[in-house]
Amino acid sequence: MKLLLAEDERELNRALTVMLSKNGYTVDAVEDGLSALEYLLAGDYDGAVLDVMMPKMDGIEVLCRVREAGKQLPILLLTAKTEVDDRVKGLDAGADDYLTKPFAVKELLARLRAMLRRGEERIVDKLSFGNVTLSPATYELKAEGVTRLTSKEYQLMELFLRNPGMLLSTQHCMEKVWGFDSDAEINVVWVCISSLRKKLATIGADVELLANRGVGYTLKRREVND
Repeated sequence: MKLLLAEDERELNRALTVMLSKNGYTVDAVEDGLSALEYLLAGDYDGAVLDVMMPKMDGIEVLCRVREAGKQLPILLLTAKTEVDDRVKGLDAGADDYLTKPFAVKELLARLRAMLRRGEERIVDKLSFGNVTLSPATYELKAEGVTRLTSKEYQLMELFLRNPGMLLSTQHCMEKVWGFDSDAEINVVWVCISSLRKKLATIGADVELLANRGVGYTLKRREVND
C-alpha cells in the first residue's frame, strides 16, 4: 500500500519512513503541509499520516482541503498529547483516527492496519435503506435532499445501514466506530446519534434512528400515520 507521510521533525520523519517501508508500505515523505497537500491532490494514495503542527500549512488545514477536493482516503493525524482541541477539530474535519505523541511504533502500525482496512471496506457500492442512500466516495447522505457527514457520522451511519432493523447497543457502536482503546467518553455516541437524527430529518428521510432506552438504537422505516 502507498502512504503519504507528512512530519516536519526530520529525524522522526526518517525513522517513520524506514519503519513503514520495512513493514511493506511504499512511502512518500514530506516535511511541510503545503507539500503534503500537493502530493495528496496529485497522487493516488491508500492512506496518509499527517502531523498537525507543520510549517506552511497545518495538518488540519491539509485534511480539510483534501476532503473538500472529494478525496476520501483514510487519514491519521499525529498530535501533541495536550492538544485536545486539535484532535476534536481533526475528527470533525474528516480524520479517520489520531495518535498522540510520543507513541509506540507497534501502536502506529496497528492503527494504520485498522484504518486502512476500514478504508478498503468503504470501497463498495452505495448503501441504501428506505429512501436514504449513503455514498462511500463522498460521505453524502441523500434522500429528498442531501447532506455531508463527518467521518464518525459516516462510520456510524454505515454501521446502521449494514444492519437495518437490528438493535445495536451503545457500547457496540462505540467499539465499532471509535475503537476499543479510544479515549473518548461513551456520550460521543449519543452526540453523534443526535446529529444524524437532525440530518436525516433535514433531508426528508423516511427512516429514523429509534432509541431503546438503556439498550441501544435501531434504524427503522418511519411510521406514517394515515
